[in-house]
This record gives sequence, structure tokens and C-alpha cells, in this order.
Amino acid sequence: MNDVLVVMEGIEKSFPGVHALSQCRFELRPGEVHALVGENGAGKSTLMKVLAGVYAKDAGRIVYKDGEVEIPNPRAAQHLGISMIHQELNLMPHLTIAQNIFIGREPRRSVKFVLDDKAINHETQQLLGMLHLNLDPRTKVADLTVAKQQMVEIAKALSFNAEVLIMDEPTAALTESEIDELFRIIRKLREQGVGIVYITHRLEELFAISDRVTVMRDGQYVGTVKTSDTNRDEVIRMMVGRTIYETSPELPDDANQDVVLEVKNLNRGRVLKDVGFYLKRGEILGFAGLMGAGRTEVARAIIAADPVDSIEVYVQGKRAHIKTPSDAVRHGIGYLSEDRKRYGLTLKMDVETNIVLASFRKFLSSLGVVQRSKTRSTADNYVRMLSIRTPSIQQKVKNLSGGNQQKVVIAKWLTADTDILIFDEPTRGIDVGAKSEIYKLLNDLAHQGKSIIMISSELPEILRMSHRIVVMCEGRITGELNAGEATQEQIMKYATQRGGILQTNGAAHQTTSEAGNN
Repeated sequence: MNDVLVVMEGIEKSFPGVHALSQCRFELRPGEVHALVGENGAGKSTLMKVLAGVYAKDAGRIVYKDGEVEIPNPRAAQHLGISMIHQELNLMPHLTIAQNIFIGREPRRSVKFVLDDKAINHETQQLLGMLHLNLDPRTKVADLTVAKQQMVEIAKALSFNAEVLIMDEPTAALTESEIDELFRIIRKLREQGVGIVYITHRLEELFAISDRVTVMRDGQYVGTVKTSDTNRDEVIRMMVGRTIYETSPELPDDANQDVVLEVKNLNRGRVLKDVGFYLKRGEILGFAGLMGAGRTEVARAIIAADPVDSIEVYVQGKRAHIKTPSDAVRHGIGYLSEDRKRYGLTLKMDVETNIVLASFRKFLSSLGVVQRSKTRSTADNYVRMLSIRTPSIQQKVKNLSGGNQQKVVIAKWLTADTDILIFDEPTRGIDVGAKSEIYKLLNDLAHQGKSIIMISSELPEILRMSHRIVVMCEGRITGELNAGEATQEQIMKYATQRGGILQTNGAAHQTTSEAGNN
């Protein structure tokens, strides 16, 4: 067995207005898990997309198993034994699991144009068995959870008998138990000699699974270290070029007692059961819970994005009748979805247009003409205020890093003058440096009197950023904690507590009528 499986040297790649990769290098050995880390925009995914044939390199060379190769497209990469599991799922929801895995290379019967469904399902069942997935190959992908769809992507990659497996943020939608199962699979593949590239923002995963770590910054190679010879602080320093105290608490000042939002009697079938809570001015209210607890469903119910059986919403003490998301905006409520690319942005449009999109009428003259000078000055103002890194406000949003895309969404809702902001997984897919900037931004908004609901699956983030923490389990609120006294253990206790008994830690529920007496 060769000592080195892949060598990339002097890799260059440019896009219009962006020099994405400059003199990049990377090395992968057989039977190792090599973590690739860096801030958003560092070039990690771009470099691996060059290896996987998604992008053509502008310069440099790739050596694969002692021979220099050109990889013009993904099919060529797969023929070589290089498979990539992309951060964005690449499945066809209307097809079955088996059809997705073997699309374009299905076994056929003696009559060439007739597919052998029995063989396809049998081979898929073997792959799923190796992953310990109890799924029927005939199940349509549309009927699977996001986590299960992610595991199907992994099965699809393994079906090519890959010797190089690139995983780009593979755990973004997985629960802790599913992550444990993924790590078991990765270790088994490592024992079989498969070289695995593991791109992640979660540093705890890096130390749990990788053998070596390569760090990139601003499209350039920074260095490679053995995982056992480094630590979290050193990796962060290499990533951002400065020291970030990621674990230090950052609780905002105490909010005042004015209740700006109260939700009562929220019910939706088996998904949400008797949910009720309140939010004060200048407060960051954390929503914690395991996947499927109902946190996102609560947010979408408030803005009327999903139908509900019952709900009462009070804004500034007055009953708000919200029938559509537009009604929510008129009441000063903005929702920043966890899937910002699908629900928060128009990726093919520029930064300027995205920032003013939710409040376009404000920029129309009396004749209905868009006042471009106002849209430009507004966009320029928020780009400066939020430190959005973009060559210009004319840059298409799809070309920005995840952290900067998130800031554009925030700018959009600030332009719309929303005072209540619901952030659903605000730092998902964002690197440690951009996280620190988002945290500072949330604190600044709270100090300005904005009221924030922050839904997060990262307990250190919830503890770091919240005044109070609401915990959900199976569609109910099972706990409410003062963040200064809360612990990860307490949150997990309530997050796994079935039933609807509200547990509190000195946090008394305040009704709208009580708020009116303050």
C-alpha cells in the first residue's frame, strides 16, 4: 500500500471577482481521516470540489496513487474511486432510496431497457445494512427525515467503492446518536484503507475522529498537524489568525420587564401541544431541545408559515391576528430560517436587492419607481454596520460565505424595521470566527432594544447567549431556566423529559395582563 493516496500541489482557482484558491496543497494517506478546517470562505469546499471534479483547477497538479491525473468532471472522479458527499443534499425526492443510490447505473434484466428492480433493492439493502440503517430501499426519499437523507447520501457514495471519500459537513443534520453511528462507519472504512477527507466546523468532531488536520485561511494553505499533537485553541488560532475565546460566556445585560411578544395556546396536532411563552424587550430567549422537539415549528407557527389548530399571539400587549408571514412582518416580527439559502435569500440576486427585498415598498417613489440611490445607500450602510465581506453590493449572494450570507439576512430584517427577530440555528454551517461576529451582532441588537428568540442545537451557544432558556421535548415546553444558573445537564434533562409539566429555575411566567401592570 502506498504511503500517500492523494497529493494536491499549487492549486489555483478563480471565480468572477474572487480568487478562491491560491497555491493550495493537500495530502491524503490511505486509511486516515484527514480533517480540513477553516473559516467560511477559506476555500475548503472549493479545494475538495476540484478533487471531486466539480470545479476545474486553473493551475497546479493532482497526483492520485503515484500518477498525475486530470479530473474534468464528477463522473471521472468516481471512476478513479473519489466520491464526495456534499453539504447540500443531492437527492431526488420523488425517487426511492434504491433509485437514488444507483441512478444512471442500474442493473438491468436480459432485455436491456428493463431495469432489474429486485437487484437494485437487494444491493441497496446490503449497503443500508452495513450502515445499520433500518430502511426499506423502496421508500421514497421525500418521506425521509433530513438526517436519514444524509445517511442515504453516504450509502450512495460508498456504492462507488470509493478509495477516497470526501465528507463536507456530514453531521449538520444528524442527532448525537446518528453522529456516533456515522463515526462507527468512518472508523470501519478507515480500517479498510479508505482515505477520508472530513470538512467540519465542529471542532469537537475533529478531535473525536481525525488523524491529521489541515487548516486553510483566505483561500490559502496554512498548515497540517497531527490531531494528537494539537489542541482546540491552536486550531482556532490557525483558522482565524488571531485568538478567539470561543468558550467564554457572553451573556447580554438583563432585559427590561416590558413583554413585547406572548404566545398562548399553540397547538398543532401531535407536533405542538399547549405551547406558551413570553419575550421581553432587549431579551435573548434561547430555545433548546433535541431534533424533532418542535422548536422550528413554534417559530413557523408564530409567523403563520404553517397551519395550526390554535394560537394566540400578543405583540406589545395587543392581540395580533397573523394569517400570513407578511402579517408577521407588519407586526414587526422577522424570521431567519435555519435554511437561509432556501427561505432567507434569493441567491441569484445581488447583496443590495436581498437587503431591501422585504421592504421594497419603502424605496418606491410616488410614481412607483424604485429609488436606486436609497437602495444603494441602505445596502452600503448595512454592509458597513454588519461588516459584510463582499467585493461590492452588486455581488451575487450565492458567492458569499455562509457567515456573510447570514449577515445579509439580518440586514434584510433590520431594513424592514422588525423589533422581534427569530433566529433559527443562526450559526449553523458557520465557522468559529464568523460565529464570534454573529454573537457580537446579536448582543448589539439586544442592547439596541431588539427582542430575539434564538433556536439552537448547540448547548454552549444557548448558555452563552441567552437571558432565559426555554426547553422543549416532543412538542411541549418542559423547562424554563435562567441562563446564569443553567447547565448543559439541566437542559438535557428537560430536553428528554416527556410530558407537559413545566420545570422552572426561578423563572416565573408572566402573562400579558401582568405585563400591563409593569
